[in-house]
Amino acid sequence: MKTIEDIIRDNANLFDSNEPPEGHFERFSKKLAAKSQGGKIKKSIVPYLLKAAAVTLLVTLSSLWTWEHFLRPSSSRMTLGDVSPQYREVENYYIYRVNLLENKIRSADIVSNAEHAGMLESEIKSMDSVYVQLQKELKTNPEDERIISAMIEHYQTKLEVMTYIVNQLQSLRNENQNTGKNENSEI
Repeated sequence: MKTIEDIIRDNANLFDSNEPPEGHFERFSKKLAAKSQGGKIKKSIVPYLLKAAAVTLLVTLSSLWTWEHFLRPSSSRMTLGDVSPQYREVENYYIYRVNLLENKIRSADIVSNAEHAGMLESEIKSMDSVYVQLQKELKTNPEDERIISAMIEHYQTKLEVMTYIVNQLQSLRNENQNTGKNENSEI
């Protein structure tokens, strides 16, 4: 078996046929001299950016882990969304509907009397306190279907009550507008 040196010696005439381009040896000598004299070769900034991004990612993830495991105050409540994704959808639906009705109740067009507005606010807060209590119970018993059912029923009841209030307030407003029109037409 031939070694690489034997192959090169046997085929030396094939290797010697091409000469390097003109000025090759001068350019090579300059580069060699620059490197030996301590001249700096221009380096790319990309590796430094990658290192900085990796360090930033590491610091961020470790900070989040520390916050999650040591610094975050533990919540004494649990929501339906924490139980399962299906309950999260149900909860989001009811929260959306309740928020719509709360906005209607709080609007100046529906509630004209400040005393009535305050009374409605206190009723809504008392309904919310019941729900907070249910959330605390769910935290202690996350698998208890009775608590989950009670939370869903609470949302349904709150939605029904708020719908009733909005309907009553709108009918009162319509009556007030009709009596105002009747008084104007009599004049």
